[in-house]
This record gives sequence, C-alpha cells and structure tokens, in this order.
Amino acid sequence: MTRPGTLRIAFLSWRDTTHPDGGGSEVFVESVGRELVRRGHEVTLLCARHPGAARREVRDGVRLRRLGGRLSVYPWGLAWLVRHRHDVDVVVDVVNGLPFATPLVRRRGVVALVHHVHAEQWRIIYPGLAGRVGWFVESRAVPLLYRGRSFLTVSEASRRDLAALGVPAERTTVVRNGLAAAPPEHPPAESPTPRLVVLSRLVPHKQIEHAFTVVRRLADDLPGLHLDVVGDGWWRAELEAAAAAEGVTDRVTFHGHVDTARRDELVARAWVMLMPSVKEGWCLAITEAGAQGTPSIAYASAGGVTESIRDGESGRLVEDLDAMVAVTRELLQAPEQRRALGASARQLAAGLTWEACAERAEQVLRSAAGARGDQSP
Repeated sequence: MTRPGTLRIAFLSWRDTTHPDGGGSEVFVESVGRELVRRGHEVTLLCARHPGAARREVRDGVRLRRLGGRLSVYPWGLAWLVRHRHDVDVVVDVVNGLPFATPLVRRRGVVALVHHVHAEQWRIIYPGLAGRVGWFVESRAVPLLYRGRSFLTVSEASRRDLAALGVPAERTTVVRNGLAAAPPEHPPAESPTPRLVVLSRLVPHKQIEHAFTVVRRLADDLPGLHLDVVGDGWWRAELEAAAAAEGVTDRVTFHGHVDTARRDELVARAWVMLMPSVKEGWCLAITEAGAQGTPSIAYASAGGVTESIRDGESGRLVEDLDAMVAVTRELLQAPEQRRALGASARQLAAGLTWEACAERAEQVLRSAAGARGDQSP
C-alpha cells in the first residue's frame, strides 16, 4: 500500500550510471530519483542491460530493472509499461536523442525529460542516413508525439532549442543539475606546475582532441604543461591516436573511470578545466570542477554552458579553438585572475543541490499525474 500523496514514478532511460557509456544525463536521473525516494515516493528506473549488470537491483531506494540492449530497450520499455500500467502514476520518458514513445501506450501521466537536442551529435556520430533519420525523429516526431505533455530540461538554452522544434516554452520547466556534496571548505592546492584537465565521457562530440591542440600550441611557452583526461568511453582509442598525432602523448594522461575522490583530486590540482564539447544541456562536469575551485573554459555555442559558466566571473566562454588556446594561455599565466574565477565557480556550485532539483521536478510530476487524460496519444 502506498501512503497518501505518494507517487509511483517510473523513469525510462536508455542507460544507468553503471553503464559504460553512462554520463551526466544518467547522474541526473538517478540523483533526482534518489531524492524523490527520500521525499516518500516509489521510484523505478528501467534501462538497458550491459555486461556484468544485474537484471534487478535496488540502489539508494531506486528499483532498477534492466531489459534489452542499446536499441531493444525501447520496445522492452514500452512492453514493461503496458504490463505495469496500473502500478505507475507518472512516467518520465528520458529522450536522449530517441524517445521511448510512451504516449503510444499511455494517455496521461507522461513527462518528457530532454537534456538537450542532438542536431550536432546526429551529424557527428551518424553522418549518413541513420543520422538524418535520427534527427527527423527527434526534431519532428518528438514534438508531435508529446504534444500537450510537460517537458523537463536543465537549462534555458535547451528550453529555447525545444521551442524552436515546436515544444511550447510554457510547457517546459527548467530544473538545473545539482551537486552530490557541498564544495569542500578547503579544496586541495593546485599543482605546482601548469596542469589542465578534461572531465568527460570519451565520445566524438565532446571534441577532446581540441584539448590536445591547446597543449601542443602552449607547450613551448609552458614546458611543464600536462593534461589529465578523466573519464572513459568507446572513442578512447581514437583519442589516444589523436594525442599521438599532435605529438603530446607524453603530456597527456588518460585516467579512465575513477572514483569520486580521485576525480575530485585530479580536478582540484588542475589550474583550468577545458570543455570543448559541441553541445551540453548544462554540463555537470563544469559544476563538479567548480566545486573544487577549478574554473572552466568552454565554447559558447554549446548552449547550456552559458548558464553553468558565468563568463568572466566563474569561467570563460570562447568562440573557437584559437580563442580557447588564447584564453587558456591567459589564465595559466594569470594566477590571481584564475583563482578569482575558481572562487566564484565554487560559490556557484554551492548553490546547486539535488534536493532543490528534485523539489522542482516533483511539482511537475504531481501535476502530470493528476492531469486529465483528455489528449489523444
């Protein structure tokens, strides 16, 4: 029996945080799910299986159900939802490029969660027909399929992008990423020698090879310069080859997946974090770096980073690779400016919590669960 006011919530997501390709979107889903459990709700996360993963487990009160694979998780998710249609009050359909299309089997109690639109990613990862079909589904089918439903996203930039696709801005609620722990009162001291860091999944659209170019072009002026790449992914071999092609293999360390303590240590000792990604909904990595007092440099065209970075206050936004090189040089050679940016980044990170994020999301979920199902699917 559920308590009065308790919602039975199901998140349908391609991946979870234990998946080899899991990233910020999955951290968001599980962090919000954990906080919703703490607020008294019942939360189930349905996602794809991967090697070594259990079909069922409970983590932080969230019940995980793993079914299907990279693509088959979508029909499996719909089938699960049909079987459990009387056991769920509201579904959060995580549209990570492709939707689960839950309105096909459910008339009410559906919320779409979109971190960002994937126009650039479709072109980069699937440059042929598959990418054009994927973008058609995301840009044309999703607004039509979810018409009348509520959307959640993580930045005003993503809300504007959704509006450009035909999702009314008034139906989209911005729920910004939180932070798992408060920034440390005294973060570790930065490295005595110039050090950069990239904190990211290793996938093509993160453009991590741009960081290698930065290192190469600054190496003569900063002979001790080193880059730490924290994270892993299916593009790692290509990035290792790119570092070799730039002639910076001895200046780059690929750390792969590390635990939270090691991640924070590597980020804290860096002087600057580089985030050359093509597109970000918010960029949790920028917040995590900021919590350690490390400012970030990112491309303004990436969207959500214009909100996770306050340009000139908590980090820097640049227009292209040449500007990233120039601004990185500037900050590495200006310790007072760099530390002032880092202090502001810590202050910004301190104001972001998963509790506040979940509270705002809960309002949308309650509204969706109580809405009349008078829209046609």
